[in-house]
Amino acid sequence: MTRVVVAKRVDRGDADLSEITDLARAAGYDVVASLTQTRDEDPAYHFGEGKAEELASLVAREDAGAVVIDNRLGPYQTYNIAQKLPTDTEVVDRFTLILEIFGQRASTRKAQLQVELAELRYELPRAEAKASLAKRDERPGFMGLGEYDESRERDIKAQISRIKNELDSIAEKEETRREQRRESGFDLVALAGYTNAGKSTLMQRLAADLEVGENEDLHPDLDPTAESQDKLFTTLGTTTRRAETGKRDVLLTDTVGFISDLPHWLVESFKSTLDSVYRADLVLLVVDASEPLEAMREKLVTSHDTLYERNEAPIVTVFNKVDKVDDEELEEKRAALSALAPNPVPVSGLTGENIAELTERVERALPAWEEERLLLPMADDTMSLVSWLYDHAHVESEEYEGEQVLVEFEARPEIVEKARAKASSLSAAPN
Repeated sequence: MTRVVVAKRVDRGDADLSEITDLARAAGYDVVASLTQTRDEDPAYHFGEGKAEELASLVAREDAGAVVIDNRLGPYQTYNIAQKLPTDTEVVDRFTLILEIFGQRASTRKAQLQVELAELRYELPRAEAKASLAKRDERPGFMGLGEYDESRERDIKAQISRIKNELDSIAEKEETRREQRRESGFDLVALAGYTNAGKSTLMQRLAADLEVGENEDLHPDLDPTAESQDKLFTTLGTTTRRAETGKRDVLLTDTVGFISDLPHWLVESFKSTLDSVYRADLVLLVVDASEPLEAMREKLVTSHDTLYERNEAPIVTVFNKVDKVDDEELEEKRAALSALAPNPVPVSGLTGENIAELTERVERALPAWEEERLLLPMADDTMSLVSWLYDHAHVESEEYEGEQVLVEFEARPEIVEKARAKASSLSAAPN
């Protein structure tokens, strides 16, 4: 396990190293020391030059193999810091670290492509910096930038184009599947929220034993399980399971957690994963209610910024992990965050507290169903249609009147339309 020093610079106030420490450990590093600085950014070293030298001394003293910096470093800042550090010390900024974790967790073809795309978009400006340094004959052969290869920029751009085309093809297939599921009577509900908010645990609680994986022919693209661990980014690709909230059949999708201060190129690389959130019928925005109030506020803002850019579905905010919070603290947080989280549902995915209230809220928040009454003639395919209605709608009653059957049901508008067409076909059939 590589020993690392974590470091962070802030413009004002005190630097918080808790998240970067968690991220470093999630990537498999052993955090042995830390360093912070409060000052304006230095164009050359990010930190002040004196602080960069202090960092180098700390790395040498702790025999660390890498420095993890919780800031966005430019290519030249990476180069300059590396020049100060002991030979072969790797410089890892916040986004390199996140990509490293993503790479470790990517198990599906789509996730692997998205990680590769993000890595290439990150590398492109560094390849341009290497070209500039090489022209000045500075030959930046170190862990931060690597040796310059004049063909590398062209290769990166070609690979980006190829991966985007493949991801577009995957996205088209996924959109087709989403529409097929809606036509089959499913409502699509997405779990969104900050990483480590407990989305996967909540998903397991809601889905119980009703796994989409039980019907692999209908949903061959869906992972039947949702991993639940106390680690960041345990869910990278999308995981979808079937849940029943009452009358309605719901497909519940968990996906990669949001994280603050992500650059556009990284969010853009995972756009097709977020499509499962953007194109859902309802979004459950999950927040860890046991965190400090200001942390909850910041993460709600981050989540809303991500969702409101493209999301059109209604949002229900879920305050998760209430088993760790007393009633008084929970009420204080609800009042303080009411503008960002109106009428949140407090639950515990771990203990199951208030899960019934959440499923009722999901039922109310999903797009309205239509009520319909169909009087069907008794024909060869009549019972097949009745069976189809039980599979795709909520049948309220089924009454037989001589040579006819009256079925009253509720369903999604597209299901009602299909049922009418099927009924019309029965009526037109010869006796």
